[in-house]
Amino acid sequence: MKRVFSGVKPSGNLTLGNYLGAMRHFVAMQDDYECFYSVVDLHALTVPQEPEELRQQAISLAALYLAVGIDPKKSTLFIQSQVPAHAELGWLLQCMSYMGELGRMTQYKDKAREQESVTVGLFTYPALMAADILLYQTDVVPVGEDQKQHVELTRDIAIRFNNRFGEVFKVPEPLIPSIGARIMSLSEPHKKMSKSSNSMGDIHLLDEPNVIKKKINRAVTDSEAVVRYDPENKPGVSNLLVIHALCSGESVAALEERYQGQGYGALKKGTLEAVLAVLEPIQARYRQLMASDEIYDILAAGAAKAREAAAPTLKRVKEVMGLNL
Repeated sequence: MKRVFSGVKPSGNLTLGNYLGAMRHFVAMQDDYECFYSVVDLHALTVPQEPEELRQQAISLAALYLAVGIDPKKSTLFIQSQVPAHAELGWLLQCMSYMGELGRMTQYKDKAREQESVTVGLFTYPALMAADILLYQTDVVPVGEDQKQHVELTRDIAIRFNNRFGEVFKVPEPLIPSIGARIMSLSEPHKKMSKSSNSMGDIHLLDEPNVIKKKINRAVTDSEAVVRYDPENKPGVSNLLVIHALCSGESVAALEERYQGQGYGALKKGTLEAVLAVLEPIQARYRQLMASDEIYDILAAGAAKAREAAAPTLKRVKEVMGLNL
């Protein structure tokens, strides 16, 4: 089976957009790929963190992975810092990376503008991201369009390394979902829903039902009062249709027909019902996991499997670079 790797930082609050655009695809891939899913807590250190809060966020994110349907019998779920090979290979790949290519990374530029002082880690973290992927001889990396640049850099580093030292790394391919890859903010439908924001436009996976209702009821629409999918001219309405369709499993065309002549109130009500039908069982499973020690056992087993899988690649890298005696 081909291998998949994906990592998510334990920062912010996962949104419905994260689920519809990425996590539900992770679940679907489990039967067709050998999957490695990681809570990448080392990446979170590129900006200041409160230690205990970081630990709790890492556990919470892992529980959400399981709650949405990641099966530890099918996939390897682990916390990045529990597999030291990530940090070690990250340093080795920094020594194969160039200042210019790291400086061109869009996410670095965006995040650097938000910080009073920029850490070296924020600049070099794409090399650690490359290590995350290359450690497992990954074939496919499921990413959003905004992360494609990082996979392209990973490919460049792998090719550069292989050209110098021989065929050590598999060169991975990005996999960008064609549907639902970008779920937009309810309040600013030209912007992507963000897990780092706490605005009324972002539906978080752990939002209470009354909060979700308030957010959907306040969703931006327009003055036309016609339910039609038209992202350019009706971005708010189109976003609600996409969310409704992805949560209910119906087509956008079928929803357009259903709500014809009914206005936006009916669309919002139907969207709310579809969203709650998806999120309520996820939230129930999450609460169950957080109330028991099951999550710790799963993560310990996942880390052990990940260390075993990563070891041959790191050993080979060190050999070809002249580090193993």
